[in-house]
Amino acid sequence: MSKFQITGMTCAACSARVEKAVSKVEGVTEVSVNLLMNTMQVEGNASSSDIIRAVEKAGYGILADGEKENGSDDKKSVKDTQENEEEKHTRGRLVASVGLLIPLMYLSMGHVMWGWPVWGSLRENPLAIAVWQLVLTLWILFLNRKFFVQGFGSLLRAAPNMDSLVAIGSGAAFLASWFSLMNMTECYVSGAGQMGEHYLHEFYFESSAMIVTLITVGKMLEARAKGKTTNALRGLIELTPKTATVLVGGKEKIIPSGQVCVGDVFVVRPGEGIPVDGRVLDGTSAVDESALTGESIPVDKKQGDIVTTATINQSGFLKCEAVRTGEDTTFAQIIRMVQEASASKAPIAKLADKVSGVFVPIVIGLALITFGVWIALEQNSAFAMERAISVLVISCPCALGLATPVAIMVATGKGATLGVLFKNATALEQAGKTEIVVLDKTGTITKGEPRVTDIYPAKGVGEKQLLETAILLECRSEHPLAKAVIKYATDHAITTEGQTNAFEAVAGNGLRAMYGTSELVGGNQAFVERFSEMDEESRMRSKELSAQGKTPLFFAKDKEFLGMVAVADILKEDSACAISELKDMGIRVVMLTGDNDVTAHAIGEQAGVDEVIAGVLPDGKKTAIEELKKCGRVVMVGDGINDAPALVAADVGIAVSSGTDIAMDAADIVLVGNRLMPVATAIKLSRSTVKNIKENLFWAFLYNSLGIPIAAGVLFPAFGITLSPMIGAAAMSLSSFCVVTNALRLNLKKFSVQAQQTTGQSKIKEKEEVKTMEKKMEIKGMMCMHCSGHVKKVLEALDGVKEAVVNHETDSAIVTCEAGVEDALLIKTVEDEGYEVVNVQ
Repeated sequence: MSKFQITGMTCAACSARVEKAVSKVEGVTEVSVNLLMNTMQVEGNASSSDIIRAVEKAGYGILADGEKENGSDDKKSVKDTQENEEEKHTRGRLVASVGLLIPLMYLSMGHVMWGWPVWGSLRENPLAIAVWQLVLTLWILFLNRKFFVQGFGSLLRAAPNMDSLVAIGSGAAFLASWFSLMNMTECYVSGAGQMGEHYLHEFYFESSAMIVTLITVGKMLEARAKGKTTNALRGLIELTPKTATVLVGGKEKIIPSGQVCVGDVFVVRPGEGIPVDGRVLDGTSAVDESALTGESIPVDKKQGDIVTTATINQSGFLKCEAVRTGEDTTFAQIIRMVQEASASKAPIAKLADKVSGVFVPIVIGLALITFGVWIALEQNSAFAMERAISVLVISCPCALGLATPVAIMVATGKGATLGVLFKNATALEQAGKTEIVVLDKTGTITKGEPRVTDIYPAKGVGEKQLLETAILLECRSEHPLAKAVIKYATDHAITTEGQTNAFEAVAGNGLRAMYGTSELVGGNQAFVERFSEMDEESRMRSKELSAQGKTPLFFAKDKEFLGMVAVADILKEDSACAISELKDMGIRVVMLTGDNDVTAHAIGEQAGVDEVIAGVLPDGKKTAIEELKKCGRVVMVGDGINDAPALVAADVGIAVSSGTDIAMDAADIVLVGNRLMPVATAIKLSRSTVKNIKENLFWAFLYNSLGIPIAAGVLFPAFGITLSPMIGAAAMSLSSFCVVTNALRLNLKKFSVQAQQTTGQSKIKEKEEVKTMEKKMEIKGMMCMHCSGHVKKVLEALDGVKEAVVNHETDSAIVTCEAGVEDALLIKTVEDEGYEVVNVQ
């Protein structure tokens, strides 16, 4: 895709003209011009020189963006400077025009129409008053010559635009006044000065000057409103730290963040922004990532964790290694994605584009017809001219051209601040039409990180013995469930001596190995029962665990069944709440997974989905999506490589950015972070945006449909109502401003993106946030894993205790509980079981 900056466009007719010219270039397959951003995106293999030549031939300026899509800081600075200079020039032109317009209006309307007093010799000299009106008008028209240069230039190129309407309208009023002035002078030359005085009432100098002045006012208001549409994107860009503190030879050195290279080591102190994407080498801290994810709760970072550009280090000192810099950072990619989406066009804009392309020629034709009709109806030429001029200046193609892009710009910027990145305007429009949301299970609904949830030793077997056997087997396995067991053992300081031999992984069943002279077996129930006898209680408990969505792992040693370790991929904190939100929006929620039917339905019940499709292989996900599309518009949400075909097959694909690059490339929308709530946010934002665009288009069409006939004088025969050119110019000026202002209302909408506590039910009620705290207990008398498990159980049974991590080897217990849980209650609970509590911190 090639990108260009276009200069000289003033209205939707201009953008339509540029699109038409470039689309004719050989090799161009698709072209999209954005009037709001003055940008053009071109698809195809056409050369840049041919494209530039076509745009310049159409009468507009063009500048290739170059390879760096985001542009350097210097480029942005130059662009901002140009915009500031343009605004300053327009403001100066407006002030001068108003300063000259005030005496002009005083003479033309105050004195001539209402008899207001004038100075000196003007009282008895109507010709002098006429000359002063001419001079003041000429100065105003000269100050605003831009309209005439560009307007008549476009006419000569057979590509009339809004400036053409303004130039023709203002020019016609001036010429009509000039002819009246010539007639007036002839009366004075012939000695009939009193007869010439009545020509003062046929002057339209003030209309000619007022038209260009009011249009300039409208341009100023429109420019101000347009500036606000990019506030979200501009705010994101400004978050990028300008400097970075890197370590060079063991010493700190401050350099521009753009000069940081991959592999450089940099430090970040509390309150500073992260300059580039990096990996924490040393230190711990809480990092505010709200600029990227919309999540206000800081994220804890420790050694090995990834930190992202433009996030804020809130507490600790971090030492990091740069892993992505410049335009490769996550933040730069987000900005690029938002800019590309803002520059693209939504399908809903097609009608407005077609109308804009022929709007100006039609209006010019209507003005000529209006003039001819009133002459045919035997109205005087002044009346007919006034009606024709009113038609020209009230017509506004800009309102049509801005209706869609301003809403898209605001919406994509708003989405970026909420952690929702739309890749293009089509995705932004289509997401709101969603009827079915299909969610991948692992990594999307669940965390994708299996954890040990339950440990059940067999009768006569200690918990430590069970876990030691599990570790000896699982430490040789690469399976995700094995990693969960190893992590649990590491967290609880459980170790073993020596290692197994004759290790064998039996695909789809389990593991076998020798430990000295002992045979160890682990895996699913059917596999382990081939080597040991399982009691009925364990079988029943296995069924219960499976029904809860947990995976029981069975272990045996020398044909003796040792027990079970249950592992589960738990729900993300906001999954159930997000699914409930989607269902409340009238959307059918389906979970799609390759897991077995029992586990899948257990997770589905916890999450609250409407339907579960289980046991689906990667190639079957695409087929499942195609079947669901027969029932309505489908959004697919996933994060893995195996989700990519389904993401492409869906009407809209949404990828979680913590997933694989392939999934994100295949998706139409990317969610920053690892939460599910932004799926509902994306759909809500889409619906609000489409509604806003429809409101803008309705207003634009209604304005022109009503304004043009009234300006032409259709109400005059029945009601005697006419519309002066000045009122028409004012209405034209305000129409675009109203469209842009309406789009800005999207910034005022609130969208819930905060993660909420899951209850495991389909309907989640909001609860007041409960403050929690950690208390460290020193406990004497714990001798083994059984003791640790017993203390853990009695502590977690207390109301207000969320979790207790107990370790008999360190004589400690870390209790996470509500702030209202008293130390005395914790001490009594433990000591009632025969253990001694030394202290509580």
